[in-house]
Amino acid sequence: MRLEYHLLDVFSKRQFGGNPLAVFPSPPPDLPASLMQRIAKELNLSETTFVFPTRDRACDFRLRIFTPAAELPMAGHPTVGTAFVLARLGAIELETGETKIVFEEGVGPIEATVGADADGAPAQVWMRQPAPRFLNIWEDRQTIAAMLSLESADLRPDLPMQVLSSGLPFLFVFVENLDAMRRIRFRADVWARQLAGGEARGLFVATTETVHAGSSAHCRMFAPDLGVAEDPATGSASGPLGAYLLKHGLSAKGDMRSEQGFEMGRPSFIHIKIRRRGDAIVEAAIGGDCAYMGGGALHIEDAD
Repeated sequence: MRLEYHLLDVFSKRQFGGNPLAVFPSPPPDLPASLMQRIAKELNLSETTFVFPTRDRACDFRLRIFTPAAELPMAGHPTVGTAFVLARLGAIELETGETKIVFEEGVGPIEATVGADADGAPAQVWMRQPAPRFLNIWEDRQTIAAMLSLESADLRPDLPMQVLSSGLPFLFVFVENLDAMRRIRFRADVWARQLAGGEARGLFVATTETVHAGSSAHCRMFAPDLGVAEDPATGSASGPLGAYLLKHGLSAKGDMRSEQGFEMGRPSFIHIKIRRRGDAIVEAAIGGDCAYMGGGALHIEDAD
């Protein structure tokens, strides 16, 4: 079996930044999920996607997303990056302005829009997410500090540690400054004892002190249950991040930008738009650039 794939860096204008992604644009329709999982583990990227014909008339493609350890119901950089690759391959015919594409994902239809540059090539991609939900608050600050190899005083005392989700739940923790972010040494053993298998699929850490003046938050994300030691850019957490920033007065406007991946040497920038109706947050969208790296093929001798 020969499986072609494309490799790109998502949420970066330059190669070797952002979050790497492998996209398999035309796998066999009967490709087993177990083999997709093994391929994702072999490539060992934060996520790998497989594009299939949709079963939903309201959608254009069915998207399956795998980390090295699990299949996800939705994710940000895989949705953005897959839309970019399909447009680059001509599977999406780009129009003037923005072209809409709808993916069938585990949470339902997910809409993305692909922009085009002056030469008609795909440019910035945006993804609409389900409205962020504010879930359980975690009270044990000492355990979270230990998990990050920090002191309790490094955590913002005025901000709750809370699980938020736009389809994939993360526990959000804010620290005081960039110095604390750079001192983080994530302890998977503490996660395994306290949070593994629970409500949150990952720990999302942020501070409002940023490297770049145009950013609203500086972030890191850890998800050992998903086989991701640290993620360079987490689109699925970025809509909830924007909602959190607005709710707690950390941003005065619905248009924001987060930065992530700096501690990994993979600078990433995620644009965020939050739409409110009165005090209620009704919609989140995240977007960014992609840098194409190349393509290749896997030759699978034994698919069992």
